[in-house]
Amino acid sequence: MAKQVFHHTFDNGLTLIAENMPHVRSATVNIIVPAGCAYDPANMPGISSVLSEIILRGAGKNNSKELSLAMDGIGLDRSCSAGTNHIRLWGATLSRNLPKTIDLFADIILKPHLPKSDVESVKMLAAQEIMSIEDDPKQKVMLALRKNHFPSPLGNDRRGTPEGLEAITHDALTKFWKKNFKPNGTIISVAGNIEWEPLKAQVEKLFGKWKGGDVPPLKLSPGKGGKSHITKDTQQVQIGIAYPSVTYGHKDFYAAIGAVNVLSGGMSSRLFTEVREKRGLCYSVWASYQNFKEVAAVICYAGTTTDMAQETLDVTLKQIGNLTKGIKEEEVKRLKIGLKSSMLIQEESSSARAGSIAVDWYYLGRVRPLEEIQKAIDSITTKSILSHVKEYNPKEFTIVTLGTKQLKYGK
Repeated sequence: MAKQVFHHTFDNGLTLIAENMPHVRSATVNIIVPAGCAYDPANMPGISSVLSEIILRGAGKNNSKELSLAMDGIGLDRSCSAGTNHIRLWGATLSRNLPKTIDLFADIILKPHLPKSDVESVKMLAAQEIMSIEDDPKQKVMLALRKNHFPSPLGNDRRGTPEGLEAITHDALTKFWKKNFKPNGTIISVAGNIEWEPLKAQVEKLFGKWKGGDVPPLKLSPGKGGKSHITKDTQQVQIGIAYPSVTYGHKDFYAAIGAVNVLSGGMSSRLFTEVREKRGLCYSVWASYQNFKEVAAVICYAGTTTDMAQETLDVTLKQIGNLTKGIKEEEVKRLKIGLKSSMLIQEESSSARAGSIAVDWYYLGRVRPLEEIQKAIDSITTKSILSHVKEYNPKEFTIVTLGTKQLKYGK
């Protein structure tokens, strides 16, 4: 039986999307609420992350322990986390347990206890996570890179700051939840062996009376960009590089993804081959694509030693620039195989599909058929990638380094 994708937007603005996967026995629920760290108050960065932890500590008629036991009792693999734009509640279980999962998740979203007695302990856990960044120089440099490159508040770190955590109170958490948890802009995506009409009826019964206004647009301020250095007494050097790319849904999106995969699509990619294998300059090097609705970027990382750091940076930037000089047929063939393999693997996973259809709806307002994605991958050619990198020639680099001394960045 072919897969079916359903969607319905309720009167309050809540969107329900579901993909029927009759060949699997599982079902995954993915709920994204527009309450990520981009919406954190300026004086309380980190409040969305604290909320994503404490919101699981009791809901509806269940206290924290009872809620955990109820979810464990149906074998629900779950998580709740704060991203940039959304707080995401996710759960995967056997398809027969989907109705119970929806019941429990409705309580978590609509009727969380947010126990006052747990606020300080959750804040302590969050503070420890911030402190751990000092022991992870790679993470430290990449956080600084994103903050410098992306417009504020898109470059915010979900963990917040020690000062921000200190300012969070139980009243502030409750206020943040009431202000930002609203149906308009929330997406519930479900994938697996499901029945649409009973699912739709259950969601309408549980969420239909949920009220809330429009999600206010984010006020973006340009990132500072440029080049910066974090001085740290270490034998290793961390290098982060970012440059603009096209957004999700842009006509050149797959050409842009193709270019990133030429750079960093496996052990045959240019960065791995030229920087690591041929020259032995670093122990890790990669590039990836990151996007928001408003902007997108290619993010690169290299980890090396002090004596090889300058050459690592120079060669990495050279390889990025060399994209405009030509793309090989064998490179395109490899990246297309890799993209199709990833697509096929996702097609078999209810968890992956629940996430993918939510992403499509958030960015595009529709769910792309897998045939459309495959056609887009097939359309990638040496000419399309070369045309893209020439039109969007990476020149405006944001660079952050971490180590004992600052590197030279050219002209």
